[in-house]
Order: sequence, then structure tokens, then C-alpha cells
Amino acid sequence: MTVPALPAVVTLAALITYQGTAMAVGQARVKHRVMPPASSGPEEFERALRVQQNTLEQLVFFLPAFWLAALLGNESWAALLGFIWVGGRIAYGIGYRLAPNKRGPGFGISFLCGVALLVMAIVGVVSQG
Repeated sequence: MTVPALPAVVTLAALITYQGTAMAVGQARVKHRVMPPASSGPEEFERALRVQQNTLEQLVFFLPAFWLAALLGNESWAALLGFIWVGGRIAYGIGYRLAPNKRGPGFGISFLCGVALLVMAIVGVVSQG
């Protein structure tokens, strides 16, 4: 089986983005002396942790929808939406870490891309049957 290269690159970008959020939590733990297993501390730490948690929550939805859209729909459009999703997650993380009220645009971008990918996947499944 040959794995489509562009969707694989999008998947790697999404995973690298997630790993970046995990590393930011580790840095915040050290900076604010929040020792594991604690999940509360100064607001700056809690925002970093929330960015990581939300990104993980979104990955659970994004990856299957993305791959189904890429394999059963249009690979190029799915990849474009996937890259935009990654950009949205990065914008979400930066915004949230600056101030919680700045997380909205990044969240909205990634959410809308996820919905579009889900629709592409559904259309792809229905057209196959």
C-alpha cells in the first residue's frame, strides 16, 4: 500500500504541533515549579496545559476525518484544509497563551476546517456506496 505523501506531511505537521504544545507544558512546569502530577498552578501554566489538552481533544476528531476526506474525497483539498487546521491550532495556542479571550480565531479556523473535512469524508463514503 502506498501512503499518499501530502496527507502524510499534514499528519506529521499536526503531530509536531501537538508535541510543541506538550513541550510548552513541560517548560511551564519548570518555570512555575508545578511538579507532576499537579495540573493546576499559576494561570500561565494552566493556559499552556489547556492548549495541550484542547489540541489533543481536537486531534481525536481531526485525524480520522482528515484521512477519510483525503482517501475518499479529494486529497488536495483535504491537504489544504489540513494545513489550515494546523495553522489554526498554532494560532489558537499562541492566542490562548497570550490571553484566553484571544483563542477564538484560531479555534474557529481549526473547527471550521474539521467540519469541512467531516463533510468531505461523509460525501466520500456516500459516493462510494
